[in-house]
Amino acid sequence: MTVLEAHVYPGGCAGTFYHKGYRFDAGATIAAGLHPGGPLEQLTQRLDIEWPLRPQEPAWVVHLPGRRVVFDRDRADLLKSFPHSAVFWNRQRKLASLGWKLGAGGLPWPPADRHEWTRLARTLWRHAPESLRHWPFAFRSVADWMARDLPHEDREFRRLLDAQLLISAQSTSEQVNALWGATALDLARQGTMQVAGGMGALAQTLSCRLQQLGGRVLLRQQVTRILAEEGLATGVVVRSGRRRRYGQRLSADFIVANVTPWNLARLLGDSAPQRLRRESQSRKPGWGAFVLHLGLDQRFLPEGAADHHQVVTSVDEPLGEGNSLFISISPPWDGSRAPEGCRAVTVSTHTRATDWHDLFQVDPVAYEARKSEYASRMLRHMERALPGFREGIRVQLAGTPRTWQYFTGRQMGLVGGFPVTSLLDARGPRCGLRNLRLVGDSVFPGQSTAGVVSGAMRVTRDVLRQLAL
Repeated sequence: MTVLEAHVYPGGCAGTFYHKGYRFDAGATIAAGLHPGGPLEQLTQRLDIEWPLRPQEPAWVVHLPGRRVVFDRDRADLLKSFPHSAVFWNRQRKLASLGWKLGAGGLPWPPADRHEWTRLARTLWRHAPESLRHWPFAFRSVADWMARDLPHEDREFRRLLDAQLLISAQSTSEQVNALWGATALDLARQGTMQVAGGMGALAQTLSCRLQQLGGRVLLRQQVTRILAEEGLATGVVVRSGRRRRYGQRLSADFIVANVTPWNLARLLGDSAPQRLRRESQSRKPGWGAFVLHLGLDQRFLPEGAADHHQVVTSVDEPLGEGNSLFISISPPWDGSRAPEGCRAVTVSTHTRATDWHDLFQVDPVAYEARKSEYASRMLRHMERALPGFREGIRVQLAGTPRTWQYFTGRQMGLVGGFPVTSLLDARGPRCGLRNLRLVGDSVFPGQSTAGVVSGAMRVTRDVLRQLAL
């Protein structure tokens, strides 16, 4: 096995980069899925990996207008703040239990052939009592479920859930599928982790283990084209090294591409199957992210502040675009992340990627002005979670979806994959060529370390079976 990595380090959107003595998480900032039976726990057992992790508690703190809610494993503060939601959370726990069980080892959804249909049927049969009891929720939204289990409409509680779902399922309660929404809402209860050295250490650890097992990881190898003939991928063309030498060709028996469908269609060019071309033309772009990376003097952080915070500025305004933020602070015990006495901070908000690209094309000056305005707005809203922190800023970097596109190569800088709305619209890994598969957050179940690993397990089974034919 050979892994071609375009960057100088592995990780991509879950990588960690170095700047002026700080190690900033590029995008993903929370590791989850390491609970018993979780996707990363299964990966740990199968590959005999020791991750550089420490449990964290609480998972995060949500700052609503006039209210502060702690998300931890026992949900004590959450239930104290919203006591009428106990029935909702009880059902959530049961639905999530089924979701985790179905996803164990990579649920083959949507099934692509007779073998995957058979495996899906066996999985559902194995959990038949739970599957039958909760099956109706596979075709409902979280909002439908809320209407059933909450005694009255609570706009503040709904906004709390919408904020959680946006960061874990890329949409809100009106659209997110209830079964997978329940699983997305389960991350804090199952336990989250801090990664020593930043999130990129997960990819680095995996890279080292792959090489120990006989694989190769080649850095600075940017794939510029995927070659195909007669319905088969035959190899890739790469641009390699510091000077980006062009034209090197590598043959391949099987290709797994960790890119978006749009990027894959472009890499295949005229060899792209018709179905993939139609998808790249018709599928609506998802979310991008506006991100601030801050180096902070820790003396200006509130004493005992949690490592992760979510700020929601209004009960009524649309989420994202600076109206909702997620703040991640490097833990005080990890001296590798920042100079002595300082902390590395990543702050992000969902934003429409197309707006940034369109604005830059029309008016670059207005683009820079908007970038400055977003940064100022986010810093102002952060004061609710971390009063007085602004005096401690020593380093500040701002990134738009254009920044993400430049450093990750992803179409328009899109992040987080596709919203898990209808299960019938979920995207599988197949692309129309017999020996080519997609992997990453574009593949169901999508976003988060847990989601991406679960999807990759499904792809791994499929690839190994195809190679054995």
